[in-house]
Amino acid sequence: MTIGKSRDRENAPSSAETSDEAVQAADAPSIGRVLSTARIEAGLTVDQVSTATRVRVPIVHAVEEDDFDRCGGDFYARGHIRAIARAVGVDGEALITRYDAAHGGSPASKRPTQLIDSGPIKVPGRGRPNWAAAMVAAIVAVVALIGFNLVSGKGDHTGTGSASAPLPSGSGTGSVAPAPSPDVQPPAPAPSAAAIAAVPADKVTVKLVAEGTSWVSAVDGSGKSLFQNNISGGQDQTFTDPKQIKLVLGNGGAVHAYVNGKDLGLLGKDGQVVHVTYTPGDPQAG
Repeated sequence: MTIGKSRDRENAPSSAETSDEAVQAADAPSIGRVLSTARIEAGLTVDQVSTATRVRVPIVHAVEEDDFDRCGGDFYARGHIRAIARAVGVDGEALITRYDAAHGGSPASKRPTQLIDSGPIKVPGRGRPNWAAAMVAAIVAVVALIGFNLVSGKGDHTGTGSASAPLPSGSGTGSVAPAPSPDVQPPAPAPSAAAIAAVPADKVTVKLVAEGTSWVSAVDGSGKSLFQNNISGGQDQTFTDPKQIKLVLGNGGAVHAYVNGKDLGLLGKDGQVVHVTYTPGDPQAG
């Protein structure tokens, strides 16, 4: 027993040898120093290494300064070290081993200490009816029935389901004109026969009805201004004078004219400036 213990003491490393190895490891150049020295010896610049490895220049500088926090995590740090080592011609795996030793080991050495027991997978019994699916099918059927009844009710107001409303007279296609928008005013109706008969024969009477928007100026026979303003949206103005009515329209295509009870239609084209003068016994352009 004494001889065996003596041999074990002889084979075991002395504390001096262990301290020497620790001193040598501490004195070894860092990972960043190894990469930086190898790059310089290879005659490469940081920009060239960045181009070859696709590692951004600031990250290359950070790795050479052993600042691995800027890599964004151990996974990226290992990848950057491996890529830069390959570009400058050094053993990247040896540097990765040193990195893992200094930063808590490689990912492969880490194993989960406890598995999560989620229990057996529960499969619903085949013999149990699926009430949710049955309810959905019933709701769909009810909605379809209601929709059918609504459509049938709209198409059959007489209760027979076969009669259809007659088409309006004069309509060849049976299309229904859309309801007018509340913002659009309908054009003013044309003067009636009684209104035309009531126009005095010894005067000139001009009625303007706006079908769009136009600026209107009206001057009587003595040169007096009767009206100067815009009319639009079915608005109308009527002017009477014993001698003449002189008009200037900013948009002749937007104004319908009735002179001495006669319909002259639009006084011009869209955007056309019109100058006209009417006297008793017209219509004719002055």
